[in-house]
Amino acid sequence: MQIIPVLDILDGSVVRGVAGKRETYRPVESVLADSALPLDVARGFRDQLGLNRLYLADLDGIVHGRPNRQLWRELADEGFELLVDAGVKTVADARQVYDSGAAAAIVALETSPAREMIAELTTNYGPPRVIFSLDLKQGRPMGTLDQWADPAPFDLAVEAVGLGIEQMIVLDLAWVGTGEGLATEQLCRRLLERFSQLKVITGGGIRGPGDLPLAQSIGVHGLLVASALNSGRIDSRAIEAL
Repeated sequence: MQIIPVLDILDGSVVRGVAGKRETYRPVESVLADSALPLDVARGFRDQLGLNRLYLADLDGIVHGRPNRQLWRELADEGFELLVDAGVKTVADARQVYDSGAAAAIVALETSPAREMIAELTTNYGPPRVIFSLDLKQGRPMGTLDQWADPAPFDLAVEAVGLGIEQMIVLDLAWVGTGEGLATEQLCRRLLERFSQLKVITGGGIRGPGDLPLAQSIGVHGLLVASALNSGRIDSRAIEAL
């Protein structure tokens, strides 16, 4: 299981996300960096924790339609392996993510109503470069669901796999940054029982190193973590122990 640090970017700074209430997000205070500048925080993840694969949630793109494309290029040029969620709605949007040097574009349920785009991207760019994000809030799917056969979270995930998805993020925004523990355990277990080769990434609510064995026991490929890394609750020793 990989620990994947999260960079939530808003107004060009790394912010601390809590429960998906984006209007309350403020620049992060991290023990790993002297500022909330994305490059500084990213370097802290790499230099102090040895973590080079990053999940970048570009809230300027997701919320305001003003993605930080230059920042993606700068991080990619520094050698970071980027999984970029920037509110992709079209194939052209995804192409801009790929052209920046990002390893994968995230097609998020919250912002991507065109389900047929998933099949097009997996065909044109290959499944390893397309990650479907099953976005939930209090267990309920987010976004416009008109094009999906069944709005139940598990059935949405099954349909995404049928469109060529081999990597999937399962995230409940209501738990992000709360430190209340992982809320997606049962859904992740059910998905991995159905699709043993599916690479599932989850997160939200991670409190500290005590939560890592549970996540590992589920069999997830990656665990998204932000607050527990920036606060120092999960340090290099806990990561090395994995």
